[in-house]
Amino acid sequence: MRAAEFTPHRLLSNPHVQSVLASSGMRRWLFRGRREALEAHSEELILDCGDGVRLQGFHSRQRVRAEARGLVVLLHGWEGSVQSSYLLHTGARLLAEGWDVFRLNFRDHGDTHHLNAEMFHSCRLDEVLGALREIARRFPPRPLAVAGFSLGGNFALRVALRAPAAGLPLSYALAVCPALHPPAILEAIERAPWFYHAYFMRKWRGSLRRKQRLFPESARFSAAELGASMRELTRTMVQRHTDFGSLDAYLDGYSIAGDRLAGMAVPTTILTASDDPIIPVDGFRALKLAPSTELEIAPAGGHCGFIRDFSLRSWTEDFIADRLSRLAD
Repeated sequence: MRAAEFTPHRLLSNPHVQSVLASSGMRRWLFRGRREALEAHSEELILDCGDGVRLQGFHSRQRVRAEARGLVVLLHGWEGSVQSSYLLHTGARLLAEGWDVFRLNFRDHGDTHHLNAEMFHSCRLDEVLGALREIARRFPPRPLAVAGFSLGGNFALRVALRAPAAGLPLSYALAVCPALHPPAILEAIERAPWFYHAYFMRKWRGSLRRKQRLFPESARFSAAELGASMRELTRTMVQRHTDFGSLDAYLDGYSIAGDRLAGMAVPTTILTASDDPIIPVDGFRALKLAPSTELEIAPAGGHCGFIRDFSLRSWTEDFIADRLSRLAD
C-alpha cells in the first residue's frame, strides 16, 4: 500500500475539508460502536515517568487472538487527547486486528491538568520516553510500536530516535503528518484560513485557564496575554515557563527538519499529504533520512485527514494496519 494510491472523492478533495473532517464530531457519532468496543475494556493507568512526572494512559487488550500481535502506543496531536476521533478510530481498528493498544495523554491534555504542577510544552520529550519505558515494563508483549499524529507524530519520531540510547525496546515508529519544523508551522497557521488559528487558540486558552485555576501560583497569564495571538502567547509561555530564553530557541528545540532524523536506527514510516495546510510539504522533501526510514507523500489528504469518501472512514487506518501487519509478519 502506497500513499500515491489515496484518491478522495472529488467533493471531499479540498484540503481544508479533509483537515476539518479528521477531528469532526460527525465521525465520532458515526463510529460510536467502534469507539465503545475500544473503551469498554480499557484500563486507566497513571504512569510514573521519572522526576515526579505522572502521565495518564488507557490500555486495551485485544480479544480476537489467543496472543496479541504486539502492543501499539498511540500519541495524539496538540490539544487533542486519547478521546480524539482519529485516535479512537485507529485504536479500534488495531484492536480488531489483534493488537493491544495503549493511548497516552500528554501532560495537560484530556483530563490530566491536575497531575503535574508545571505546564506542558512540546520539548517535554524525556517524560514521554519515560512513559514508553514504563509501558514496555508493564506490558511485555512484543513487538512494541508507537504511532502518532501531528505533534504526536513529532513525538513518535523523536522517541524512536532516542529509543536505543534510552533503553526502550521499540521495534517500529509511524508518524502521520508529523509536526516537522515548528517555525514553518507557525507561519503556515498564520497564513491559513482564520478558523485554524481560532480552533487551536480556543482549545489552548481553555487548557491554560484550567491549569491556572488548579495552579494559580505557577500557571500565570493575564487576560490580555491569553487574548494574544498564537505567536505572542507562545512567546510569553516560553519566556515565563521554560528555560529556552527565546521563542526561536524553543521552536528549534523540537524541530525534526533537515538531517535531524538521519541517525534513526528504529524502522520508521512517515506519512504526509502534499496539500497539508498546516505542515508544509517542502520540509519533507528536504529531509535527510536513514535507509530504514520510509517517507510516503500522498497527493491529497489535508492535515491528518485522508477521508476517502462519504463513509468518513480515514484511509490512514488502512495504511497503519498494513504497515503494522508487515511488522508482525
